[in-house]
Amino acid sequence: MPESDLTLLVEAAEEAGRIANHFFDGDPKVWHKPEGAGPVTEADLAVDDMLRSNLTAARPDYGWLSEESEDTSARLDAQRVFVVDPIDGTRAFIDRGSDWGHSLAVVDNGTVVAAAVHLPRHGLTFAAALGEGATRNGAPINASSRTSLADSEVLATRPNLDPHHWRSAAAPPFHRAFRSSLAYRLCLVAEGQFDAMLTLRPTWEWDVAAGALIVSEARGAVTDRRGSTPRFNNRQPQIDGMIAGGIALHAQLLDALA
Repeated sequence: MPESDLTLLVEAAEEAGRIANHFFDGDPKVWHKPEGAGPVTEADLAVDDMLRSNLTAARPDYGWLSEESEDTSARLDAQRVFVVDPIDGTRAFIDRGSDWGHSLAVVDNGTVVAAAVHLPRHGLTFAAALGEGATRNGAPINASSRTSLADSEVLATRPNLDPHHWRSAAAPPFHRAFRSSLAYRLCLVAEGQFDAMLTLRPTWEWDVAAGALIVSEARGAVTDRRGSTPRFNNRQPQIDGMIAGGIALHAQLLDALA
């Protein structure tokens, strides 16, 4: 049994990648969730089954929260909880893109203490443990030190630029980019490839829990859209958006928001 939660998550994420790749190279079945909640594939379900079996067997006293598992109130009574997205970026997976991965976190009384994000088609594993820094394929990473918002590259969907989100008549003049997976966006910010990311609508915990720790351990800043430190394993497992980036740019984005 792995000695640390971080080792457990990394090993599980890499096994998830092997399972997902098997389906990716074939023709996985696809269903659409009720009420427009998005697609799910047989790969999502197979990965979810493996993760729940392996992780809860290794840590039977931990609670469980996953996008592809039925949620119950039992997790609210657990001190530590697995927060998992079996495949983050399912649409990219279906479209045979590369920007999808596995996002795994351990939350202790609302705080993420271990995280792994594995992107099989990119050959990347990002990982972090609270107070121990963040890594990309085992090498330390740091968030951007850029101070000029006008020169920055920010990962965001186009609706986040709508004027009503911002104090002035328009979004700040940063350069917008996009990747399908929220977990991947956070990891790209953690390694400094992009300067910041933002999502301004209610956000599912499993999409961002792991990436949030990876950014903060890479010496970046992470809050919800109001500037509050996000807390996880909420009864309704959502947070009020997320802003993450280098410390200087994070502060400027928060100040610019309405």
